[in-house]
Formats: sequence, C-alpha cells, structure tokens
Amino acid sequence: MNIAEIAEMAGVSRAAVSRYFNQGYISDEKREAIRKVVEETGYRPSVQAQTLRTKKTKMIGVIVPKVASGTIGKIVEGVLSVLNEHGYQALLAVTQNDAKKELEYLTAFCDKQVDGVILAGTVFSAEHKRILKNLSVPVVIVGQQLAGYCCVFHDDYHASYDVTKLFLQKGRTRLAYISAILQDQAVGAERCRGFQDAVWDMGHGELAQRFVTASFTLASGYEKAGELLEKYRDLDGLICATDRMAVGAVKCLRERGIQVPSQVLVAGHGDAEMARALSPSLFSVRYFYEKSGQIAVQMLMEQMGHGEEARREVKLGYSLVEPDKESWNGR
Repeated sequence: MNIAEIAEMAGVSRAAVSRYFNQGYISDEKREAIRKVVEETGYRPSVQAQTLRTKKTKMIGVIVPKVASGTIGKIVEGVLSVLNEHGYQALLAVTQNDAKKELEYLTAFCDKQVDGVILAGTVFSAEHKRILKNLSVPVVIVGQQLAGYCCVFHDDYHASYDVTKLFLQKGRTRLAYISAILQDQAVGAERCRGFQDAVWDMGHGELAQRFVTASFTLASGYEKAGELLEKYRDLDGLICATDRMAVGAVKCLRERGIQVPSQVLVAGHGDAEMARALSPSLFSVRYFYEKSGQIAVQMLMEQMGHGEEARREVKLGYSLVEPDKESWNGR
C-alpha cells in the first residue's frame, strides 16, 4: 500500500492523505474517509520515508536522572501525554545521577537523532553549558532555571520559606534542616536559602546554620537526622529538602523513642505517596510535576516552530500540604 492507493480507495487526493498523516488541515468528511481506509487496510506510513522527506524524526529525547522516583515519573507522564497528542515518540535516556552519562546523552542528541530534547537536569557544569550552547536541536529544561534557555521550574525558594515560617509561627523555634547538595540549584540551593532567609526574617537567625547535606535517599535522611539529633538535642522541628529524606528522618526519630510530631515535627517536599502513607501523614509541599512535563513539551513545540524567538521561562507555584490539625499538638 502507498499514499496513492489510499487516496484512490478513500476518494480523495494524495495531498489530503499526506495532510492527514502530518496533522495538517482537511475537512472532517475527508478525514473520516481516510481513517476508515487506514483502519480497514492496517496501513502505516513509512517512518524512514517521512524522515527523509521532512527532515524530522518525530522523536524527542528525554533525559532524566533516574526512574525510581515519583517526581520524575510524574514529569515523564506529563511529557508523554502531550507527545502522544502530537504524534511524537520519546527516546528516554536515564543517567542514574551520573553527570558524565548526562553529557554523553546530550552529545548523542547533538547528531540530530531527535527533533528536540527535554532535560530534567540537576547540576549544570561548564561542560553542560558548552554542550547545550552547541546543541543543534531545541532544548527545554525541566525543574531548573538556566539563563538563556527555555525552562519550566518551580518556586522552590518560597515553598521552603513558607514551610519554615509556618513551623516558627506554630512555636517550633528550635529547627534544623536537611538539605540536598547545593550544586543542585533548585532542590538544593534554593530550598536551603528559603529556610535560612525565613529563620532570619522571623527573628531566629541563630538557626540558619543548623543544617546538614544529604543525598536523595531514605538512608541518607535517616543518617543525617541522627547527626542533627546528636548535635542539637533541643530539636523540635525538622524540615527536609525531599519527602524521601523526611521519611528516613522520621524512622530515625521513632527508633530513638522521639514522638513525631508532638516532640519533633517533620516536613518534606514533594507530596510523595510514602509521605502520605505515614501515620500521621507528613507535612509536605505539593509541586505540579506532571504539569511541568506538559508545559515543557508545549514550549519545545513552540521552539521547533518559531526558533529562538519562542524561548521563555515558566515558574510554577506550589501548595502546602498540612497533616491533620491534631498533628500539631501530637494527638
């Protein structure tokens, strides 16, 4: 089967069939006639022929640090939902938090094997910036803000600021913070800065240096909570950069006989399922990860159609997820 035969069977022109497969405009009547023929014959257009003719692969490279993450899973779901609508496929590259692998994937995508790239980045080195600058296809960065590039990211600073402020207003004035690596601008530096600025603004500047740095794991949250307890025995509140760290911290506190939340109130970021599964549920921040993935694809499509003039930044909000009010009092 070829386009000419499909057109003859459907009683339309070859141009109409071509527009049908390339999401162009045709009347509803012609679209339905072509659809019926395609369905009856099982015809599928040649991807190779389309690529040669249009210079488009209909593939988008999606680079993520890991797959065993609820956050990344939501971003990818958002990305796929919009790619599917536009007839694109995703080429998923998982770096396993290896910066060198991230650079390798970016370099591979430079060879125009894809029509565009969506990068869920964490750390941007000088080499990252050099490769991004030389990338031959459009790129959108998700989860981080990088000047000069299309980005969709969250207001991590104010989210952390608001959580810290609320803890202090509730009388939890002996706080500490478990941070992600500060090289991660969003989850690390911005959330830590939000904590530090909030304690200063609320008249508790002595708390600004009560923080440690952890990796993105339960075990690290557990370990770092133990370090803080040894150093600050008066601890009555603990804020963590992620829910995964926070769940590990709760485990450490409970094993030491410390009641959560009556003695130490704990908060994370991300509104993860594991945080909601705790009893009482964990105080957290809800970010719109799936929405960020959807917007990233829309921004990429704009760049593919309009070039550099379509570059823009989008900052998404957040909402605080409080446990039951009784939890503040430990009931």
